Amino acid sequence: MRILIIGSKGFVGAHVQAYFSKKYEQGSVYGCDVVVEYNDDRYFQVDATNASYDEIFEGNTFDICINCSGAASVPDSFAHPLRDYNLNARNVYLILEAIRKHQPACKFLNLSSAAVYGNPVRLPVTENMLPQPLSPYGWHKYYSEMICREFYSYFKISTCSIRIFSAFGPGLRKQLFWDWYQKIRQSDTITLFGTGKESRDFIFIDDLVLAISCVIENASFQAEIINVGNGEEVFIEDAIAIFKKQSGIQFNYTFNNAVRPGDPLNWCADITALAALGYKQSISFEEGIKRYLQWLQGKELA
Repeated sequence: MRILIIGSKGFVGAHVQAYFSKKYEQGSVYGCDVVVEYNDDRYFQVDATNASYDEIFEGNTFDICINCSGAASVPDSFAHPLRDYNLNARNVYLILEAIRKHQPACKFLNLSSAAVYGNPVRLPVTENMLPQPLSPYGWHKYYSEMICREFYSYFKISTCSIRIFSAFGPGLRKQLFWDWYQKIRQSDTITLFGTGKESRDFIFIDDLVLAISCVIENASFQAEIINVGNGEEVFIEDAIAIFKKQSGIQFNYTFNNAVRPGDPLNWCADITALAALGYKQSISFEEGIKRYLQWLQGKELA
């Protein structure tokens, strides 16, 4: 199995590369990103503003390409929508076009987002629910799925998109738990967005990587879409209580009852399709928070 991971220097991509580098024989896993890397002969650098993948696919053979690249900020997608579109939609087209021209037998796994659902009409969220994005980011992720369907339908490129819910873990330097930690380092009284009644379906990074492995090994790659979460609705008021307990830091918190643009209210994934591919959760939410805080606090992971 020869694997190309695009976005290998990012949060998810780095974990995916580390996992598959151990799983498969040496020299079979390649990385690709915009970051300069001088000491890895299995790494391809692309231009951050004008990426081209023709040379990569023309000169090398891969069984699967995993696209972990792209922007991952809802607020930034409002501030810079064209940049978000280029990174999350146009870039997928460029990768698939290079595959079509040079290696049509290479499978393509697209990392999409639960942001395509917006505020679903009911829970748990199933893959056949009508997308209702609340942000440019959500729309652009939805476009990326449609591009995958286009290349499968008209050019027979094997594609699959996974809608990732709320992933977290060591290495993540943004989003909810990162923001909380930065706040409690500066003050013993913090203010949180929302009411606390909002909910998310969290998945620890190690389980996300396992889910990706299950998809690669068992999915049909016929442009299908698969939810990736744990099928567990965690309310933010419960998440902050667990976060406080695991941090060992005494602090007070209040909710400001404000909703930020692009933020959905409640999420919980139906993971029937993912479970059928062999996925089983291995790390509970509370254990995941513990490990993330250990990383944040500079402690050795258990």
